[in-house]
Amino acid sequence: MDIAALSMSMSTVNTQSAYGVAMLSKSLDQASSTGEQIVGMMDAAAMERSVNPYVGSNIDISI
Repeated sequence: MDIAALSMSMSTVNTQSAYGVAMLSKSLDQASSTGEQIVGMMDAAAMERSVNPYVGSNIDISI
């Protein structure tokens, strides 16, 4: 059994696993940030409706 090859193989697997965990962490952070931004936009829209309740509620279309 070649100990050096086994060691290199295990090191490669550990590196790939660490990379995968880091990428998952980044994507979770980004999803959380996007969710917070969407909630903020919804709050801003609700504030606008409370100040001007009739703005945007009707659409007049003529052909």
